[in-house]
Amino acid sequence: MRQSFVKNISRVLLCGIMLAGPIGCSDFLDEEDPSNLTPESFYTIPDHAEAALASVYADLRFMGGGAGIFSANWQLLEALTGTSTTETAQNSDLNNLLALVQDGNTAHVVNYWNGLYRVIANANQVLEKVPPIEPMNAAQKARILGEARFLRASAYFTAVRLWGDVPLITTPQTATTEQFSPGRNPIASIYALIVEDLIAAEAAGLAWMDLSGRVNQAAVKTQLAKVYLTMAGFPLNRGASHYKLAADKAFEVITYANANPSSINLFTNYDDVHSERTENRIEHLFMLQYNEVVAGNPMGNFLPNFQPTTFQGPGGTGSSVPTRSFYNSYEVGDLRAKNQDGYFYTSYFTNGSGAPFQLGGPYVFKHFNRIAFGTSGVPGTRQNNLNVPQIRYAETLLIFAEAQNELGAPTQAAYDAMKRIRDRATLVTPALGTFSQASFREAVWRERWKELCYEQITYFDMLRLRRVYNETTNGFNNFVGHINLSTNQPLQQKHLLLPLPTQELLNNPNLKPQNPGFE
Repeated sequence: MRQSFVKNISRVLLCGIMLAGPIGCSDFLDEEDPSNLTPESFYTIPDHAEAALASVYADLRFMGGGAGIFSANWQLLEALTGTSTTETAQNSDLNNLLALVQDGNTAHVVNYWNGLYRVIANANQVLEKVPPIEPMNAAQKARILGEARFLRASAYFTAVRLWGDVPLITTPQTATTEQFSPGRNPIASIYALIVEDLIAAEAAGLAWMDLSGRVNQAAVKTQLAKVYLTMAGFPLNRGASHYKLAADKAFEVITYANANPSSINLFTNYDDVHSERTENRIEHLFMLQYNEVVAGNPMGNFLPNFQPTTFQGPGGTGSSVPTRSFYNSYEVGDLRAKNQDGYFYTSYFTNGSGAPFQLGGPYVFKHFNRIAFGTSGVPGTRQNNLNVPQIRYAETLLIFAEAQNELGAPTQAAYDAMKRIRDRATLVTPALGTFSQASFREAVWRERWKELCYEQITYFDMLRLRRVYNETTNGFNNFVGHINLSTNQPLQQKHLLLPLPTQELLNNPNLKPQNPGFE
């Protein structure tokens, strides 16, 4: 805008000078600036379509944006679970989330709303402006549109779970368009679009895996299975029909993986879950892409506070740590809780590669980049290019196990899927015949809590199940009344939704009413 404004001012000044001479300036006033891009002038060649899609991918990184001192946006989805707490307690918005007293001004809430709708807006641009581009390879066009529909569906999937009824916008908007100040659409209509988008993405000719990090078939099918699983539970309660849809869709990925184990599989060790060398492959079906040249990995708030675990020495960046109660709830012998072998660490090496020292408690290791930060005797590269996982094959297996069990009883296939997760953790799984439908259901839920922790997934499980893992009893409590041991605060009915951002309600009264409990 500023560059365009300066150019226009310069043109006016030039016309003023020219008026003193024999030549008028009407031609200058009428001329369009060829460098002032608009959607109409930009979407003209295939490269423009690729660039526009790349901007949608870049928008996904809003989850790593800052939310004040010692906090990042992604902590919204961790603080509410009760499985993490803060080591610094210096961010009032994060403290409010942990204490379950968030409101429409909480930075993380506002930033998530804005970030998701930015993804949606730019995806809408791609979906409207790319189809008319000619000449353009048909397969390339179909792929771009399929990827854009996956990204839009994923943004709406997050939004509808966080806020319930939200505006459903499917075309580009300006100040003069009808939906510039939209109202909220029912949850069912949001899910209808999500399913429609994902089915379209599934038919877009995408490769099963994509080492460049683009959307792929395995990611689309797993996301669709997750959507069906969510629709089967709260708040839509579609039940058996959607449990079957979820099981069948997840099983498509499992079938392909079984036939192509070198393409899709579980990693043989947990180090590969957070290694630059294994990004976008094998277990990682979809990841947010990070590179220091553009944007470095944003999970630094999981680093210990004032502890010399990296080449930087003691750092004051950490603010999210696992609660002792959750860490202690792992079964004896569970490799996921073993220091530096699993998802936690209780000791490391001074400045990343020096003498070992004790951290004084457990910290999250799942996003720790040994290549960047260093490991025993090996200094780090100092470039944290680690991607952030969004969909792992481990989740595909657990979606199938849960959904298949809900169709009547645990089958051998459902049991095998769940057992694979436990086998990697070096845990003994009771025989299939010892499980009832109810006991298998909770066994799968426990594996979801233990396997997918600190990947911004657990809170959504709490919402769709209306149940929360109890670290003390190893069972599950009703959502309402469960006490988050991170701050000993009980979850209330209002916590099933987030408050709408206050400024959005002020700017657009059509969004009212505010979600219950936050009026």
